[in-house]
This record gives sequence, structure tokens and C-alpha cells, in this order.
Amino acid sequence: MESPGLTFPFGTELRCHTLFFCCEATPESEGKSKEAEIKRINKELANIRSKFKGDKALDGYSKKKYVCKLLFIFLLGHDIDFGHMEAVNLLSSNRYTEKQIGYLFISVLVNSNSELIRLINNAIKNDLASRNPTFMGLALHCIANVGSREMAEAFAGEIPKILVAGDTMDSVKQSAALCLLRLYRTSPDLVPMGDWTSRVVHLLNDQHLGVVTAATSLITTLAQKNPEEFKTSVSLAVSRLSRIVTSASTDLQDYTYYFVPAPWLSVKLLRLLQCYPPPDPAVRGRLTECLETILNKAQEPPKSKKVQHSNAKNAVLFEAISLIIHHDSEPNLLVRACNQLGQFLQHRETNLRYLALESMCTLASSEFSHEAVKTHIETVINALKTERDVSVRQRAVDLLYAMCDRSNAQQIVAEMLSYLETADYSIREEIVLKVAILAEKYAVDYTWYVDTILNLIRIAGDYVSEEVWYRVIQIVINRDDVQGYAAKTVFEALQAPACHENLVKVGGYILGEFGNLIAGDPRSSPLIQFNLLHSKFHLCSVPTRALLLSTYIKFVNLFPEVKTTIQDVLRSDSQLKNADVELQQRAVEYLRLSTVASTDILATVLEEMPPFPERESSILAKLKKKKGPNTVTDLEEAKRERSADVNGGPEPAPASAASTPSPSADLLGLGAAPPAPAGPPPSSGGLLVDVFSDSPSAVAPLAPGSEDNFARFVCKNNGVLFENQLLQIGLKSEFRQNLGRMFIFYGNKTSTQFLNFTPTLICSDDLQTNLSLQTKPVDPTVDGGAQVQQIVNIECVCDFTEAPVLNIQFRYGGTFQNVSVKLPITLNKFFQPTEMASQDFFQRWKQLSSPQQEVQNIFKAKHPMDTEITKAKIIGFGSALLEDVDPNPANFVGAGIIHTKTTQIGCLLRLEPNLQAQMYRLTLRTSKETVSQRLCELLSEQF
Repeated sequence: MESPGLTFPFGTELRCHTLFFCCEATPESEGKSKEAEIKRINKELANIRSKFKGDKALDGYSKKKYVCKLLFIFLLGHDIDFGHMEAVNLLSSNRYTEKQIGYLFISVLVNSNSELIRLINNAIKNDLASRNPTFMGLALHCIANVGSREMAEAFAGEIPKILVAGDTMDSVKQSAALCLLRLYRTSPDLVPMGDWTSRVVHLLNDQHLGVVTAATSLITTLAQKNPEEFKTSVSLAVSRLSRIVTSASTDLQDYTYYFVPAPWLSVKLLRLLQCYPPPDPAVRGRLTECLETILNKAQEPPKSKKVQHSNAKNAVLFEAISLIIHHDSEPNLLVRACNQLGQFLQHRETNLRYLALESMCTLASSEFSHEAVKTHIETVINALKTERDVSVRQRAVDLLYAMCDRSNAQQIVAEMLSYLETADYSIREEIVLKVAILAEKYAVDYTWYVDTILNLIRIAGDYVSEEVWYRVIQIVINRDDVQGYAAKTVFEALQAPACHENLVKVGGYILGEFGNLIAGDPRSSPLIQFNLLHSKFHLCSVPTRALLLSTYIKFVNLFPEVKTTIQDVLRSDSQLKNADVELQQRAVEYLRLSTVASTDILATVLEEMPPFPERESSILAKLKKKKGPNTVTDLEEAKRERSADVNGGPEPAPASAASTPSPSADLLGLGAAPPAPAGPPPSSGGLLVDVFSDSPSAVAPLAPGSEDNFARFVCKNNGVLFENQLLQIGLKSEFRQNLGRMFIFYGNKTSTQFLNFTPTLICSDDLQTNLSLQTKPVDPTVDGGAQVQQIVNIECVCDFTEAPVLNIQFRYGGTFQNVSVKLPITLNKFFQPTEMASQDFFQRWKQLSSPQQEVQNIFKAKHPMDTEITKAKIIGFGSALLEDVDPNPANFVGAGIIHTKTTQIGCLLRLEPNLQAQMYRLTLRTSKETVSQRLCELLSEQF
């Protein structure tokens, strides 16, 4: 019997024999066993085998029919061990349907190790050389479907020629581009770069949009590893994108999808542009117009109520926003993108709300759009409370974390704590870590920090890791001003009938160290403190009991009046004969120590814990580990750490810098002893702090755009310093007085390892004298898609004008790479803002009136003269912005002190804008001429 037809991937309906029981299915046959099915298939296989081995030669139709049956049997899950040669013979047929079945069989059943591969390759070569577009298409499809290394070796050099040939049909060009893309993904080393690369870029101008779409996919993948070869694609991609977004839906009828012109191509072009930094000004202007048009169209009423229309429209919009975020250079576009996403936060479609929250997390890392993101805080908080989908709630938590700064930290932490009580169990630990990080990072009043962490333990104690309660103890011990409050607070918290064990740990440690600070109150006498802790003892695990025993021996030293009571506890059988060896040993040793040691010896052995040496918080490392392996996207963390001065106002100066580290210094560990230099400087030349190699290669000249990126960091401390197709360098830094610490993130953007990865800091002789830098080494191997971090400790010894150079050398795919960028350590980083009244300012201004103390510069504005941006830049520069001081309200005045190890230099500045002339006059007065000159140079470049 003949079947009515079978449809295969190539789209042709084939007439062939009924495949066994398929067409003969009856209620009885449907109930047949697996054995009956196998019997029927074996019978059919025997019949086909006999036909192939028979004396009578089969015509093309019969071969096609039986090969098709074999293919169907294979798809049913049965092994096929014959028929391959017949399928290969079909490749030489001149009939499309026969050739098609042959290629289909080859694509599915023939592996790369087959003895027939040479015959198959010869047949494919013949079809590629035939110039018959139908046969060429079948051959290219087969190559792409198999995609083996053998196929790549045979055809990787031939397909690019077909792709760029002038007489190749459009449909064949499409297939050739996608086939080459498949081979490049499986065997990139076998696809040769050559003259064809410059010609394939021009396919972006092809009249056939199908060719353009396929070529864009290919160029995007190739450009990720060979950016220089395809950099000319940027202008062509912008030109093509401009034509699409400005066209009416009727202009591209064949490629218009529900009134959206060529949405797939638009998305691909936008992704291609994300492979490169912002283009030159001429192309950038046209690209900006395209992005503005996309944002404008998003505001227009929908042309269709169907979901396909909104999906296509929003796909282009979100990819455009991704490009805006990637470039991070157009404040207006970033703010508009933020406002557009803000509208989606309350959209009825859950997927849109999710994507909006996810994109806004990245926008929050930009200095230009951070404030705009913060305006949506109430909407995000409401989403946290009302969203039904847990994944959307988790993105809301991520966005609150990203938008947090010193101005809104207490509100965001309070909302997170409130949500934590009802949060899904799957995300509680992550929320706990984020609350702990934000509370520490933005704590100005450390009593609030203590309250927050204790509240965190009360609400979600099971999810509070050791890193969290370790950290609160470190901070309390290192800060004299909070120790008494912490002791009083944990004492009150422990009085609750049911306390989490983590609270008992914190309480035991803090009362053991600082219980004496609250012992004067009869309500918290030494005996009451001991009884309170001991009432929790029998409910705790062995590690917590061990900690409490240490607290008890501390009490013996702090409170002699409870010594007898504690000795009785230590002497009890439950302690001296405890089944746990650790508890038994502690009880025996502590009892003996309290009995034989004199008061002086006891006081020496059990003296108060010294301050902990500051180091990088382990909580942040734990959060990153929980979010997954380090990827290049983690570099966004560096951009999220914005300058506290810009976002939350200047930090208050510490009360006593000598005895107690400032909040900023405490968290950064600037007061800790610096690590030893990585190596001695060379005997001649500049200071060379080499992390790995004793004999580095020659240092490369500064990378293109290095000076521009350097200037961007004068008024900010965090962001992406350098990026190409292989490497991304992010910075996160903070400065306090004459000390600083910088975290440098090196991200591998490829899938291939970086070997012998060697970052080196280079300073001139003069800079070496005035600026002290110590580095910590990094791993010499950077896995594909991963990042490594390097810490640089900085000390300003004296004022300086130059900047150190960061040189990175490594091997990628056997090729030596050498990159140099200027590291943005500038004199203004050691600025501390100073608030002054109008009278004090002008009195000091007159005192600094000698010609050597004043530097003035009149210059043309390079950027739009926006008042708010100007204020943010002056604050970011480091000085305090003094309001209502200058008689002319349009002028800006600031004051601060440059801190060095050897001296402090007062500084006053005045910026006078002239909107009509688009000019500025900047005047700086300091007590040292070189400082005035350098600060004037740095600040002038910002406007």
C-alpha cells in the first residue's frame, strides 16, 4: 500500500510505502505488544534488505522509498546497519526528491567516522560546484546538520568563497552564512580568516534582508573573537538599523511582523553593536537617533492588540536598552531607558515586569541613570509585597540592592527585613546576605548596624551564615563607640523566651568581651548576665556550648564575684565527664586556669580581644558564590559601587582618626598594615611592581581611548576602565584621607583560558617617591568567562601630577596579548570635603591671594551645561559644594583639604558658567602652586 505522504524537514511531501502498522492501526493492533512491533519491523527490514541485494537493479524512486523507510525505522528508535551506500548513491541523482532523501539520511544516520565520508564529501563538492541553487542549498544544509570536524576540514575554505561570490543566489548566501556559522562554532580553528572577511561585512548592505539577517548572525559571532577584522561592520550595522527603524511597516512587507519592521534583524544588529565600544562621533550621532526612535516608538499606542505585536516591539526595545547600558555614555538615553522600564514595572504582563526589573538592575550601576532608577523605589517595594511570581520578587530584591546608597539605605534595609518574614525559603539566604552587606556598607551610625543584624538573626536566624555573625563581632570589637550599646542590646535580646542559636553565639561573644560595660546596672549585673547565658546552654549545639564555656572563663576575669558560681558549673559532671572531648577539655583547662592562676596572669591570658585586622568582607564573597560562578557580568558589581559623595553626600569625618578607624576606613581595611610589595623595584628605570614575572616583555603603548576613560574616572571611583573583545577591566575603589584601596577586576570575555596572566603597575621615579602602591598577586590562569580580582593599597606621600600605568600581558589561544591603560589614581582622590560658611570662605579666599597660590582657566564647554550634572561632578571631584556662598547663584564654589602623608593642603574653588557664550571660568586657590595647577587641569577636563 502507498501512504498518502510524509513531510520531512526539507519541506517536500514524499509518497512512499505504508510504514508497517502505522496505516493499519485498529483497536486490536493498537494493543499489540512491543514484541509484535519488533517482529513487524524485522519483517520489513528483511524485505528492504532483500530488495537492496536482489539481482534486479532498483530505480531511483524505489531506492528513495526504501531509504525513507529505513530512516523512519531509525527515528522509531531501532538500529539501522545497512542502506548507507544506497543513500549515498541517491546524492548523485539529478532528481530533487531523491537527492533530498539521500541528504536527509546522511544528516541523521552517518557519523563522522564512517568509511563513506569521502564519498559523501565528493558528492557534496559536486553539488557545491554545480551552481544549481537547489542542490547547493541541500549540500550546505547537510554540512551544517552534520557539523563535524571532518566537514569543517573539507569545506571551511570553500564556503566563504560561495558566500561572497557575486553570482551566488540570495537563498544560497543565506544557507552559506548559517553553514559557516555552524562550522565556526564547532571548529573555530579550522575556519580561516582571509580576504573574504572584509567582503562579508558588506553583506550588511545587501538588498535581501534574509541575507542580511544570516550575515549579521555570522559577523556577530566572528567579531567576538576577531574584533579588528570586523570593526568596519559598526558603521554598516548602524546604517542598516537606521533604515529599518525609520521605515514604515509597509516598506518591508515581507519582513514586517505584526506591524514591526524586521524585528529579528533589528535585534541581531543591536547585539552586533554590543560587541564594540561606542563608535566615533559621526556614527554615534546616527546611532543615537536610532535608539531615540526606538524609545519614541515604545511610547506610541500599539498598532495591534495581539501579543505577537507587543512581543516583537518589546524585543527590539529591550535590546536597544541593553545597547544603551553597554555604551554607558549618553546620560539622556540612559534616563529615558530608565523611565521606559519604569512604565513596565506595573504592566499586567509578568514577563515584562521581570525583564524591566532585570534591566533596571544594570541601569542602577550607571552614574548617569542611578538617580533616575531611585525614583521608582516605591514601585519596586510594592512589587516586593504584591507580586505573585517568586522570580519577579527576587528581581525586585536585586534591584533594591542595586539602587541602594547612603541616602536610602535605611529604608531599603527596613523593607527587605519586612519582606524577609514572608519571603520564599529559596531566596531567604540571599536576602540575608544582601541585608548584611548593605547594613555594613552604608552604616554611618553603627548602633543601627547592630540593631539591623540582631533583627536579621531574629527574623531568619536559620539563614544567617557564620560569615554574617563573625562580621558583626569584628565590627563591634573594632569600634569603641558601639561596644557598650552592642552589649546592652544583645543582653536585652537574649531575654526572649526563644532565641536563635546564632543570637546566643553573638551574645556570648560580646558579653564575654564587653559585659563589664553594662554590669553597673542592677538589671544586668554579672550574675544575671551569667544566668541568662547559662539558661540557653543546654539548648545549644556543641560549638555554641564551647563558645559559652570560653565566655564563662572571661567572666571569671571580668567579674571575680561570680568566680565560684562558674567554677561549680565547670566542676559539674556534665562538663568534666562530657562525652564530647572538646567540651570536656575546655571545662578541665578553664577550671584549672581559674584555680591556679594569679589575678595578673588571669588578666593577661584573658585580656580583651585586640582589634581584628581589616580584610575584604567574606559576606560579599559568599553572595557571589551563591549567585553562581564568577562570570564577566560580575564586573557590574564594580560599577554598582558608586561614589558615596555623589549619591549620599559627603561622609562625616571621624571623631578620632588616631584611635578609631573611620567608617570608611574600617570597612576597607585602610588602617591595616599594608601587604609586602610584590617584588623589589628594578635597579634602573621607573618603579615596576611586577606581580609574577621577573623579566616582563616590553610594555605596550596606551590602549586607544585610555585617556578618555581616565578622564571619566576623575569624578567617580567605580566602573569599567577598559574593554575590548577579549578583556574587561573594572574598578571599585574608595579613599579616606591619604589612604586608598582599589579593587581591579579582570574579566575574560572569551571561552578560552588566559595563560601567564601578568598585571603590572608601572610608576615613574617621581611618582614612586610621591605615591606608594602595594599589590596582591592574581592567579596566572583566567578561565573562559571568569574573572579574577587584584587589590591595590594606595598611600599618598606627597602631591603628584602623573598617574601609574597598568600593563596586562597574557597569552590567548597561543597569541601574546599586551595591553596598557592609565590607572585613575589622581590627586583629587585624596580630597576631603570641608563645609564653610560664606564669611569664612571669602576670608580664606583673600588669604590665598598671592599669584603663586591661584590658577585660573577659561575654557569652552565640552558637554551640555546642566546644573545638576555640574553639581554632581564637583561633589564627585571630592570637594564640598557650598550653597548660598557666592553672591551669584549661578556660580559654584567648593572647599576641601588634600591629605598627604607629609602635609595637608587647603583648597578653594570657584566655577563660573556663562550659558550664552557656552564658556566656563574655573579658579582654584590652594597653599601650594603645583596642587592648584594639577587640580585645575583635572577639573577643567570634566566640563
